[in-house]
Amino acid sequence: MDRHRCRFCARALDETFVDLGLSPLANSYLPPERADATEPAYPLHARVCRACGLVQLPQFEPAANIFDQYLYYSSYSDSWLRHAESYAADMIARAGLGAASEVIEIASNDGYLLQYFQRAGIRVLGVEPAGGPAAAAIAKGIPTRTCYFGVAAANALRAEGHRPELIVANNVLPHVPDINDFVAGLRILLPATARATLELPHLLHLIEGIQFDTIYHEHLSYFSLTTLETIFRAHGLRVFDVEELPTHGGSLRLHVCGEAAPHGPSPALEQLRRREAVAGLDRPATSRDFQAKVAAKREMIRDFLVAARRAGKTVIAYGAPAKGNTLLNYCGITRELIPFTVDRNPHKQGLLLPGTHLPIRDPAALIAARPDYVFILPWNLKDEIIAQLAEIRAWGGQFVVPAPELTIIS
Repeated sequence: MDRHRCRFCARALDETFVDLGLSPLANSYLPPERADATEPAYPLHARVCRACGLVQLPQFEPAANIFDQYLYYSSYSDSWLRHAESYAADMIARAGLGAASEVIEIASNDGYLLQYFQRAGIRVLGVEPAGGPAAAAIAKGIPTRTCYFGVAAANALRAEGHRPELIVANNVLPHVPDINDFVAGLRILLPATARATLELPHLLHLIEGIQFDTIYHEHLSYFSLTTLETIFRAHGLRVFDVEELPTHGGSLRLHVCGEAAPHGPSPALEQLRRREAVAGLDRPATSRDFQAKVAAKREMIRDFLVAARRAGKTVIAYGAPAKGNTLLNYCGITRELIPFTVDRNPHKQGLLLPGTHLPIRDPAALIAARPDYVFILPWNLKDEIIAQLAEIRAWGGQFVVPAPELTIIS
């Protein structure tokens, strides 16, 4: 994609959504021996297409440079596993899936979701470009193809005889450089009477919650329902139902089918269309107001951390998510303010966060440090994390959650 052309409709991108300055790639974790290295930093400048409404970042790195060594494994979040299990049970009932059915998941990661369909006796297939998570899924007995999805992959799967009754694509469309190739692939692989579901963060929640940290280079696109319907319609697909989910700070689950399928639009779909219209996502003033609110939130976070340090209080971070790296780098957080972070994912432990170079340690290091505050970077999982770290209350420790407002939880 040309850096100033919309990746869906190719119109010129002349309007800023938010400019977060220069930042390294959010998933470019460093080994300790590169602690003094100077990393490449790229503009984290999101623009909005006034023709189709797509909010987007330029692509600075080929997808292979990001996902070939991808360190995100879905199964390390207990709440995400519960979310996946609940979804599988619901879709088995809603779509009437059984032993003769097939479910294909695109961006299937480590088999976190397909395992629940497989346990119900349903045939499954994962499509996952990242070698590490794909290998983990295969080790669990989940059949997985290690490739990127698009028209070529869809044609190959159809030629092999795959006719899935359900296609799942959770939190993948925002990462796709060529949206048209991906959605065209969905249309090829989706049988006329079948459905696809896609989960992805909702632009409306990003704006309302000032969730600037969910913007990072690997997360290329940010969607409203209106824009999503425009994209699917261009490829002979349509959204017939939508669910609003609490995941990732506020997500949508779209139910999509072919144009000729019998499903009519749900009341929830009509209601959300109206809410977006009232919110004025298409108004230039919305972007201007968002930039000002983001700057104010940055100052609030910095003020808290500086005040804590002056008061002799210690702050340790929890988590090493991509969103955390956007927050830390945009806010100019140093190791003087937060000396290290911890993460349950052993694939990240021992590495350094990009930009800030905070060391990532085992969660046991947090307990040993007995901090006054635990700063939760994956704030969308705050309930799960607070429950896991209940023992910090024994020494009067408190939790800090940066979204939607900076909140201290005793």
